[in-house]
Formats: sequence, C-alpha cells, structure tokens
Amino acid sequence: MIFQRSLLREFGNYAAAVFAALFAIIVTSQLVRMLGRAAGGSIPTDAVFALIGFTAINYLPVLLALTLFVAVLMTVSRAYRDSEMVVWLASGVSLLAWIRPVMMFAAPLVLVIALMSLLLSPWANDRADEYRRRIESRDEVSRIAPGVFRESANAERVFFVESANAEDGRVQNVFVASKAHGKTGVVVSKEGYIEVADNGDRFAVLLNGRRYEGVPGTPEYRITEFERYAARIQSADQAAGRQSPKTMSTAELIANPTPRGQAELLWRIGMPFVAINLALLAIPLGFVNPRASRSVNLLFAVFAYMLYNNLINVVQAWVSQEKLSFGVGWWILHALAFGVVALLFAWRITLGFSFLRRRR
Repeated sequence: MIFQRSLLREFGNYAAAVFAALFAIIVTSQLVRMLGRAAGGSIPTDAVFALIGFTAINYLPVLLALTLFVAVLMTVSRAYRDSEMVVWLASGVSLLAWIRPVMMFAAPLVLVIALMSLLLSPWANDRADEYRRRIESRDEVSRIAPGVFRESANAERVFFVESANAEDGRVQNVFVASKAHGKTGVVVSKEGYIEVADNGDRFAVLLNGRRYEGVPGTPEYRITEFERYAARIQSADQAAGRQSPKTMSTAELIANPTPRGQAELLWRIGMPFVAINLALLAIPLGFVNPRASRSVNLLFAVFAYMLYNNLINVVQAWVSQEKLSFGVGWWILHALAFGVVALLFAWRITLGFSFLRRRR
C-alpha cells in the first residue's frame, strides 16, 4: 500500500538522522566528561575510550526509544504541516490507520530495545564496573604522571615524581606527602618501584631517601634516613566492591529478588513498553495547526517524555523502598500511559470530543 510504504520510508529517514544526532551528543558529552576525569587523574588516559564505549552501549535502549518517538512525531507533524494529513483524511484514511505502519516500523526496534535492556546493557555495566575496579586496583605509584602532583584514591597521599622509566617501571626523585593519626609525613627519595610480595600484597618501595614525620605547629618532628622504605598500598585480600543491581544479569535479578534488584528489573522490562507507548503517543501529539505555532506540539512532546521518564524513576524508587510491590509496579505506569494514548486518540478523532459538545 502506498500509504504504508511512504510512511515507513519517512520513518526510516527521520530515525537515522535523529539517532545519529542523539548518539553524537551522548558520545561527545561522555568524551568531555572522561577527558576531564583523565586530566584530573581519576582515570588513566588509556581507559577513556573503553569507558565511553561501555557507557554508549548502556544508553542505547533509551536512545532507540527516544529515536522512535521523535521519528514518528516528526513524520506526523510534517504531514499536518504540509496539509498531507488533510488529503489522507479526505481519502478515508483515519488517524487510527497510522497505528499499523507505526507498529510495523517500531516492532524491530522494540525487539532490539528489549534485547539490549535485558542483556546488553547489564553486560556493558558489568564490563565497565570490572574495568573501573581493575583501574582502581592498579598501584598508586604506577598511575602517577611525571611532573604532576596526584592524589591517591583514598585521598590520604599526594605523590610527585620527576621522571619515570617505562621499561622497568622505576621512578626517580619521588615526593610523597601523607597524613595519618593526626601526624603529617613527608617522604623524599631518589628512586622507587613497585614490589609484589609472595602473598600478593603490593608495596611501594623507595630507595635512598628521608622521611619527615610530626605534628604541624609543634617541634615534635622525627627525621629518618633510609636506604629502603616499603609501604603497603594494596593487600591481597582487599574486599571487592559490592555488586550493583545494574551490573547483574537479568537471570540473576530474577533468581535473587531484592527490592533494589526488582527496581532495576522493572526498568529493564519496562523499556520495550516505553518505546511502544511513545511511538503511539507521537501520533496524536504530532497534530500541528498550519496557522499556529509549529513548536507547540514539540513542547508538549518533550514534556510528555520527561513526565513519563520521571514517573518511571518514581515507581522504581517506590519498588526499591518497598512502598509498591513489583507485581504492580512493572505494569501499572505503562497501562496508565496506554490509557492516556487511547484518550488522546479519541480526542483527535472526535475533534476534541466535538469541542466538548459545542461547549454544552
């Protein structure tokens, strides 16, 4: 049918352009954020692009749902704006006839969104979390850039090295300032390196230096010269961070139901329903009066998306706090959204309920 073929082609063109723009915005914003963290020493520069990739994968379900919404909205708005909708309506094609081509276009995207939200996003979050833990488990000295003051992960030490040898991992002219138990300590040495003990503990070993320790503002200072000074920076049995529900697979969330896990599962299950409701919502929201402002419907669409998204977060919080059961929370909001969509369809088809019965 000409009607369906023309709409599917237009949906595809808009979707490609919208997704490219949204994806570029996400990647650019994450790039700026990661580069800022790398410049501040929070993450190494070689981890920037890997973390951006994992973050982009995590955002894909939301981007695809928003792409579907905007593509349908722009197509319907263009049809109203160019008076094409008038032609279709006059030819006997009602507003309900748009549902079939919209759902034909949305079906593969909704399937991809479901697979990503249930499988790919948890995997990306888990890989990103594991990558961050691996970065954090690196010894503090090895993360230091020559000529730059760097703070340790626990904010207890400040390091400075003048130069470093990439081949053997040794650093020269080392300065370390630390504070513990009310005392300030400063260590300077000509050379340093990392040593791993037999039990797996990691030590920062400094050679040929001095240690100054005391309480600021008092004469209680002790100066110690040493040929070799070792400080443990990581124990072998250091506890791993608690696993977040975002990094757990969907099967694990189902097998081990907890309030926080059910809240995360609610979001994953809800993403395909969000995409379907937004695609259908775009049809009645796409109405444009050619004689009126063209941006009014876009404002309503943005408001509808933000409201829907915020309500999902509210329901998630209620499930996490056990104020709402998961059995009700996973469907109640999407059912209400579908009811709003049906109401808007009825409003458009009956021309505003016959303009509220001609204002009675």
